[in-house]
Amino acid sequence: MPELPEVEVVRRGLERWVAGRTVTEVEVLHPRAVRRHPAGGEDFAARLKGQRFEVARRRGKYLWLPLADTGTSVLGHLGMSGQLLVQPEDAPDEKHLRIRLRFDDAAGTELRFVDQRTFGGLSLHDQTPDGLPDVIGHIARDPLDPEFDDAAFQTALRQRRTTVKRALLDQSLISGVGNIYADEALWRSRLHYDRPTATLTRPRSAELLGHVRDVMNAALAVGGTSFDSLYVNVNGESGYFDRSLDAYGREDEPCRRCGTPMRRRAWMNRSSYFCPRCQRPPRAA
Repeated sequence: MPELPEVEVVRRGLERWVAGRTVTEVEVLHPRAVRRHPAGGEDFAARLKGQRFEVARRRGKYLWLPLADTGTSVLGHLGMSGQLLVQPEDAPDEKHLRIRLRFDDAAGTELRFVDQRTFGGLSLHDQTPDGLPDVIGHIARDPLDPEFDDAAFQTALRQRRTTVKRALLDQSLISGVGNIYADEALWRSRLHYDRPTATLTRPRSAELLGHVRDVMNAALAVGGTSFDSLYVNVNGESGYFDRSLDAYGREDEPCRRCGTPMRRRAWMNRSSYFCPRCQRPPRAA
């Protein structure tokens, strides 16, 4: 699943290429692509036609395009393989093209939603007073948000009766962190994924939060992490942070810090990668 850096790369592309443009035509080419819009594809297309996009916004892994003067937004859910691509109008259709949006200007480009596995989609939602689509009003701020409250996060983290990786993936506590960047931040922090959050001192929780930010900013600088052709920006270009990963996907490879072979363990239908020497498991684990 795309995490915060990958979604932010797409948001920046939409800000550059789509903000301020007015929709003139909407084609819904697969019903599953609008399944989160209960009124269906025809209603989605009719309500979007003639609307002007404002600057794309993001919270955590969630991305949306506000519609000017309407109090509504188009929420993009990328799922496992969803892509929002800005393509020349005369470019051949992608094999898995699901939705096409055309605009009223002479830029010569259109916005396409392409999704091989059809787990993602677009939908229209009313906005909360904070400007979020109402269905994601419960999502916490992410660590790159200027209004993220470090002190409140550290307090809430230590009060949770859970383990540290579970807490990092709790979108009601901190948003945007997924499996890959959680493993990376924990490796940098020398913390085992099963460490109870109650045992973290305030300095340790502050250090962990700093590493979460560092990992995400490093990934953003190179366009995110791309393990296959499905993770791309709006111009179809893949990111390169996968070449810099210190933990995720490095089973049996030497730890970049101490040389001990990295290990992988099954964890909540996912995998956790860690160094058994640098990230020693808690005694109760």
